Amino acid sequence: MWNRKHQQQRTIRGRFLGCLLGGAVGDALGAPVEFMSRAEIISRFGPKGITNYAPAYGGLGTITDDTQMTLFTAEGLLRACVRHAFRGISHMPSVVAHAYLRWLLTQGERPSKGVLDTDEADGWLFQQSGLHSRRAPGNTCLSALKAMQSFGDPARNDSKGCGGVMRVAPVGLMGWSWGWDAQKVFQDGVELAALTHGHPTGQLASGVLAVLILALADGASLREGLVTAKALLQQASRHEETLRAIVAAEEFADSTLPPHEAIARLGQGWVAEEALAVSIYCALVARTFRQGVLLAVNHDGDSDSTGSITGNLLGAMHGVKSIPAAWLEPLELRDVITEMAEDLYACNTWDIGEYREDTEDSRRIRSKYPGW
Repeated sequence: MWNRKHQQQRTIRGRFLGCLLGGAVGDALGAPVEFMSRAEIISRFGPKGITNYAPAYGGLGTITDDTQMTLFTAEGLLRACVRHAFRGISHMPSVVAHAYLRWLLTQGERPSKGVLDTDEADGWLFQQSGLHSRRAPGNTCLSALKAMQSFGDPARNDSKGCGGVMRVAPVGLMGWSWGWDAQKVFQDGVELAALTHGHPTGQLASGVLAVLILALADGASLREGLVTAKALLQQASRHEETLRAIVAAEEFADSTLPPHEAIARLGQGWVAEEALAVSIYCALVARTFRQGVLLAVNHDGDSDSTGSITGNLLGAMHGVKSIPAAWLEPLELRDVITEMAEDLYACNTWDIGEYREDTEDSRRIRSKYPGW
């Protein structure tokens, strides 16, 4: 475990904002080129590839399912927090699964009959009309959630797609707010990915990312976070594939191999260990947020997911001030993402609970994140 560092509150708050907004920025930059090869990207945008927002889903700076599901992960975590405060008990994977089923509704899909009533589509996030838009959601996430028989059931597939790891950054942020240790954060990341992805690699990569975000929020370096994350990973069965990908990312970051060649060797990012490895590599070699995210989207493969994860890492590492204003200003749902990050940062200070005074603020929080 890294040594905890004393940080000013504004620095920590900046890391929370940077993590979620940075992930959304990387997502939006990668969205127009998600299904293009590197050669196609260069042919269309020039020798440097894509360097700014391009039209996608009818706008500039538009997010995809990666950011949508990240927001619903955060909302589920906050609702679990509120539920525990008022009821004294909360099973976090079940509450987050409930949030994912509300996301499913925003995509025009329905879960299994009787699992989710329409009047349960409540709370502040579901009411954001901008989220009710289909942005190339992953088939594994859709099918697993549609098949879920009860809240918190793990997926019954063998998928290791990146749809689990690309959405779990809020677990690390919530872990910092409540002082959770790295072991718990790792396990929570694993369990949330397991809701849609049945293969151990799809789950373990998510646990690793959650721990890295926890470390960065705490002021540790990415290298320090990787030491802890790898130690936890090696305690899990069938960890070898994920570990090999991480080690390769570290070795390439220490080599003289040109970035586009290193990324090509790490993979295209459609599966969890590749998306994680590409993102770790980009975050390790980047001198700035801008450089790292552009590396992460200009490659063959799942550019929005690698852009999103890299943005999460670099945003948590360097804070929101590291994100170019020209990318923040037109970002879709920027205010919603900002508010969610603020709530994750502040939730451990909320004066709520069954035996607390029923204040206006308490009622507002319970209405915003109702604990079903």
